[in-house]
Amino acid sequence: MNYISTRDKSIKVTAAKAISQGISVEGGLFVPDTFSVFDDNDFAQLTKLDYVGRAKYVLKNFLNDFSEEEIDYCVNGAYKGSFDNDQPAPISLVGKNANLLELWHGPTCAFKDLALQLLPYLLTTSAKKVSDGKKIVILVATSGDTGKAALEGFCDVPNTEILVFYPSEGVSPMQKLQMDSQKGENVHVCAIKGNFDDAQTGVKNIFTNDQVKAKLLENNMQFSSANSINWGRLAPQIVYYISAYCDMLSRGEDLKDGFNIVVPTGNFGNILAAYYAKKMGVPVNKLICASNANNVLTDFINTGKYDRNRSFFTTISPSMDILISSNLERMLFELSGNDDKAVAAMQKELAENGTFTVSQEINEKMSQLFFGGCCDDKATIETIKELFQKYGYLCDTHTAVAMNVYKQYVKTTGDDRATVIASTASPYKFANSVLSAVSDKKADSEFQTARLLMSETGVQIPEPIKALENAKVRFNNICEKTDMLSVVYKALGI
Repeated sequence: MNYISTRDKSIKVTAAKAISQGISVEGGLFVPDTFSVFDDNDFAQLTKLDYVGRAKYVLKNFLNDFSEEEIDYCVNGAYKGSFDNDQPAPISLVGKNANLLELWHGPTCAFKDLALQLLPYLLTTSAKKVSDGKKIVILVATSGDTGKAALEGFCDVPNTEILVFYPSEGVSPMQKLQMDSQKGENVHVCAIKGNFDDAQTGVKNIFTNDQVKAKLLENNMQFSSANSINWGRLAPQIVYYISAYCDMLSRGEDLKDGFNIVVPTGNFGNILAAYYAKKMGVPVNKLICASNANNVLTDFINTGKYDRNRSFFTTISPSMDILISSNLERMLFELSGNDDKAVAAMQKELAENGTFTVSQEINEKMSQLFFGGCCDDKATIETIKELFQKYGYLCDTHTAVAMNVYKQYVKTTGDDRATVIASTASPYKFANSVLSAVSDKKADSEFQTARLLMSETGVQIPEPIKALENAKVRFNNICEKTDMLSVVYKALGI
């Protein structure tokens, strides 16, 4: 297996190079040139393994230049002792067919932990192979969860520096506190005056600037990414969809007709991982893409036209407040039959005009694979309330979007087969909104709100959230989106 770029497939690199570099030199994203396909024997073996064993089994297919010992070191380091009960991705069955895949039992209470506990191990192991002793500078744009998970994962990792940019008004108070109080000598956090798309565009522009890369090289540094544009971030997410299938098989679920997967998504990475699991042999019937009021993906799936020229909404599900979905580029590469020139042209048109339209053939393939739906904040709150009242299950605002769109799908199609719903964050990361859904009571502070929510629902506050109450704020920087490069240089002392 090699890794090729979505915009120039003549570029071929190893896994270590793809992970350490993060993004291709011309701005394309790395994808494997082949995928392993698992058969019934593979799944029978996987079903007998715990999560760590499943992760090793799956990831060895992507880490083509890692030894078995290196894979053991990376996976054991990431997943042993870092998650509640050493179960990174348990399932809660709600109702008859809704399998809520809880991806928030890690150190930052969000699904990004599943990848970002592993990425530092993958990245440092890769760097030793290909980076000639250079310090790795990790740039991150975040809509909330990636930032904290990346900061936690890379905290004091030798020979790395990590810089996180987040929209000043685009994250929840708890997400903001998680980032601004992060410990570590190698971590840097800055808010920007703008939205997530501004942060993401700024990071990409810095990444691909030849003058900036040359300046880092002079200082024996190189960029990499902890966003899901980095294959090392995306590959671990494939594991939990394969693991969910194995867990349902172990439970005796009849899946001969396949099952559906619902993912609340803004940047398209998490649902793309579900697609790759399908590509590897998991019997996924329909991929259901759930959006909030920023419904650019819903419109794209339903029309074939991607158009970011629209109003941007700040919602109660802020991790999905995104209008430029970076990982869609990898899906377009798949659907176009690996047509790198077509993908490059679409991305150029998006950058210049904010829009592109796919061919009828690609649109038909997209429609066969995906169902797109969306809901606003009002419907999100109603879904949290209904889920708690009917089943006693408390979910966060992003999971509620997924549940709402799941109901839309069943109502529209009549397809009520077994379904995995990605539950992406603890409700306590968005305590104000969740409390408003289940109670009329109010509190004066974020932590009083959390305690009141626990009192009203009986759902315990996760320990990482409790620990924040006495955390010291280290970062209160804010910059214009045009000044991000200056922030980078100052943090690196160059």
